[in-house]
Amino acid sequence: MKVIEFQEGESFDIELEEDLLKRNQQLAQANGQLLEKHGILAIDVMGSVGSGKTTMIERLSSRLCQTKTIGVVAGDLTTTIDADRIVEKGAQVVEVNTGKECHLDANLVGKALRELPLEKLDLLFIENVGNLICPAEFPLGAHKRLVVISVTEGPHMVVKHPHIFRGADVVAINKVELAAPMKVDPEELKKDVLAVNPGAQVVKTSLVQDQGTKDVIEALGLMAGSGAEA
Repeated sequence: MKVIEFQEGESFDIELEEDLLKRNQQLAQANGQLLEKHGILAIDVMGSVGSGKTTMIERLSSRLCQTKTIGVVAGDLTTTIDADRIVEKGAQVVEVNTGKECHLDANLVGKALRELPLEKLDLLFIENVGNLICPAEFPLGAHKRLVVISVTEGPHMVVKHPHIFRGADVVAINKVELAAPMKVDPEELKKDVLAVNPGAQVVKTSLVQDQGTKDVIEALGLMAGSGAEA
């Protein structure tokens, strides 16, 4: 498995640009054009540490691998723990270690794309670094954004971090099996999401029980194949 290591000063090279976000946007557009050239649908998967991002990608990959060739860019600060889990599901994985950076940027994703067999892929998941703040500001060239939150993060997660939800296409409210003991109402979280982003599709999931995966697939506009279960 190829690991892209953060190099000291690499992000600083971009930060020297007069407008950091504008430069990132330019690189994101280049990534998007590369993905379009190869006919790959890319999904940026965002959420806090422990929300269930890796498990989400595992579940989606397991259901979709019969009909699609899947690649994954796995972002993390230093380890390959999450990437190793996804490799076991048969996906082509490139790990991106960001060092001190709390998010992926379009530059690092572009490097990762050059390490993937793009001509063979149909679908790409980009697992962002666990964070509900920084990733929202840095588009990566993906076609859609999936935000995974968990009831274990408390009842105010959405209202405290509205920006990341404004840019989401799909929001998965995960670990609903723990809603009662955590005293968190998933319906209230859903209302909070729709208050800041009426166009978002909100799905309740229990990924540890593999519940709601099909609904996420449908919300993202993917097809699981004829054998997928509810």
